[in-house]
Amino acid sequence: MRRVRLTKKKMRNVGKNNTLASSRQTILTIIIILRLVPLIRGSNLLLEVKQGLAFKIVLFADLHFGENAWTTWGTLQDVQSMHVMSCVLHQENPDLVVYLGDVITANNIATTNASVYWEMAISPTRERNIPWASVFGNHDDAPFEWPLDWFSQSNVPPLNCPSTISTSSVGEDDCSFKGTTRLELMSNEIDSNKLSFSRKGPRNLWPGVSNYVLNISSSNNSQRPVAYLYFLDSGGGSYPEVISNAQAKWFSRTSREINPDARVPEIVFWHIPSRAYQTVAASGKIGKPCVGSINEENVAPQEAEFGIMKALEERPSVQQAVFVGHNHGLDWCCPSNDLWLCFARHTGYGGYGNWARGARVLEIKEDPFSLKSWITMEDGSTHSHVVLSS
Repeated sequence: MRRVRLTKKKMRNVGKNNTLASSRQTILTIIIILRLVPLIRGSNLLLEVKQGLAFKIVLFADLHFGENAWTTWGTLQDVQSMHVMSCVLHQENPDLVVYLGDVITANNIATTNASVYWEMAISPTRERNIPWASVFGNHDDAPFEWPLDWFSQSNVPPLNCPSTISTSSVGEDDCSFKGTTRLELMSNEIDSNKLSFSRKGPRNLWPGVSNYVLNISSSNNSQRPVAYLYFLDSGGGSYPEVISNAQAKWFSRTSREINPDARVPEIVFWHIPSRAYQTVAASGKIGKPCVGSINEENVAPQEAEFGIMKALEERPSVQQAVFVGHNHGLDWCCPSNDLWLCFARHTGYGGYGNWARGARVLEIKEDPFSLKSWITMEDGSTHSHVVLSS
């Protein structure tokens, strides 16, 4: 969520003598593993409810891969984050995974192409042949933040900067401090992964990139949508933390065009909560009608509101829910007018906070339509079950 300075006591206390060797070896091992995973060359992929079964979506939020990548602490966070994802995927066996922003901590990544860390983050999903879609957060293309410690007596450490997954050797020649753009990250994901449903949205919505809509088809008729999934880029990093007025108008126009009679439920994903989340947030202990398990910080909303909530509220006949990440210490769902506003669960070991890791799960049934949600933890336990459809 908020930009994290790199001089935390937690990071300073890492033993420096063994740091670089351990980090280099771990990153090289992960790169080698990723090179051995063949690309899935599927075609005509559909998101479709299976006959007699529910359609399940897992949300991985705030993974923060690449955070303090030059230290043992940073590299171990990525390994532990992969373990969380693997545990949840094994238990839930979803039909789709949504990467809900802050997939990487770009402001800690010195490599010329941060996609190498992005690929690490999606690898547990790809290895299981599960399709996914991603949306950007405020850290994914953030400019590099120079640690103040590097300018002390200890000086800048030797850097280990893999440029791409196909790189067999790594070194200082591949280091850069300008960051990898949203377009570069998204292009690499789409071009390198045939199971990715992510899209580069309309050019007139840039600098926001992850703006697109997917549909889940009926098991009886692939032309009949069961639900529409909207993905919106909530900014941050290289530009302000906002959903623009142009994006709000795009949502309104697109939803009217593809769902004119407002009969198909719409589910919306973005990273940074809108200001509406502040108005419904529980104070202290979470109580009904809200459902959740942690409420240990204030909502950190977008910088401004430019019409997206109004656009959602203008479609009251549609069953809607919005899912965000960003706040690691919040995991509740609360109703707001005719909407449900939900946080995911902090999945990654990167980023701030010591709360137990997990992932929010969505379950869609088509006849009759229902949308349920719960949180699955790294240890396999589940909690915060809620019905989000009327």
